[in-house]
Amino acid sequence: MVDLPRDHETGQDSWQAETISVRSGLDRSEFGETAEAIYLTSGFVYDSAEAAEARFKGEEPGFIYSRYGNPTVRMFEQRLAALDGAEACYGTASGMAAIWAGLLAHLKAGDHLVASRVLFGSCIYIVQTLLPRFGIETTLVDGADLAAWGAAVRPNTKAFFIETPANPTLALIDIAALAELAHAQGVRLVVDNALASPAVQSPARLGADCVIYSATKHIDGQGRCLGGAILASAEWLSKEFQPFLRHTGPALSPFNAWVLLKGLETLALRVERASANALTLAQAIEAHGAVRRVFYPFLDSFPQRELARRQMATGGTLVSFDLGTKAAAFAFLNALDIIDISNNLGDAKSLATHPATTTHRTLPEADRDTAGIGPGLVRLSIGLESVADLSRDITRALDRARSLV
Repeated sequence: MVDLPRDHETGQDSWQAETISVRSGLDRSEFGETAEAIYLTSGFVYDSAEAAEARFKGEEPGFIYSRYGNPTVRMFEQRLAALDGAEACYGTASGMAAIWAGLLAHLKAGDHLVASRVLFGSCIYIVQTLLPRFGIETTLVDGADLAAWGAAVRPNTKAFFIETPANPTLALIDIAALAELAHAQGVRLVVDNALASPAVQSPARLGADCVIYSATKHIDGQGRCLGGAILASAEWLSKEFQPFLRHTGPALSPFNAWVLLKGLETLALRVERASANALTLAQAIEAHGAVRRVFYPFLDSFPQRELARRQMATGGTLVSFDLGTKAAAFAFLNALDIIDISNNLGDAKSLATHPATTTHRTLPEADRDTAGIGPGLVRLSIGLESVADLSRDITRALDRARSLV
């Protein structure tokens, strides 16, 4: 069985994030390649039958099958773990594969999960529909209300699950405070950090037990491939998650792992630029008469701005705003010239979507209202284009929507 991913002993404890993003986990072959090698292989061979037996017993290090261990995937896992401040990492085929596998590796029939009410639509489906089918009880609470989390805990509560910032309202949860509450109750805290990315927020350093990413988003960041990751302690990943990964197969492909490795090299640069663009545009949108309310964590008007500045390096790359009606939101989207209509996020290209009819369409209307996802809400994922060009594009589209507000 392959060893759990760990970094080489190269003095990386003293490296800064930018160096980690480029150098951590690098494992060159005997050819001394500059770029990481892509090991496009499903299986591996052994020098002897005895060597195969020893590897399957875990007595000899090495790879067995790419469904649960591959050299290229391992480099990605090592690099992301070092960047995120976690002990170890496993890659998965997608972000939702990481969510599903991560929750099931924590829970079994008879257990109880408490989750924040504002989650991505597919996460809500898992929490409210799929987990109960397996005999797992679930409770949704207001994520910002610590007392509600405490009141929801039962003797069989095993995990808290949160997404912060939340999709698409960007509502925040105090990770450090919730981790302290969870640990006092003997509960593990699982954090979906996809909307922030490792360049903006480090839940592991704030006390989270398990951090999950859709690497499809900012880590790739250029719309090329799917991928996910789950980070936690080496012991938990080895004992609880690795058997689940091995036997159920939500594996990250070696080629996608290579793409994600190259994405990590420029992650900090891309997110820093996109976040700066997002703040500038959020301020401009807020000043426009067509908009009822703008959601961006680093705006002075954001209710949780102090928490945002405490646990986030930037306000992130997403901006949401309320135009009041579906007609106004659609008029805005259809008037955009540079920004594409797409449900993806964290891309180099700026993207816009209408959550109520796309990413959160399957939620009952009452649940969307509770979460603040009204018919006029628009979510922008800001990319790397000229902020002046984006501002003109957005202003022109808002002017078109103004007549319907």
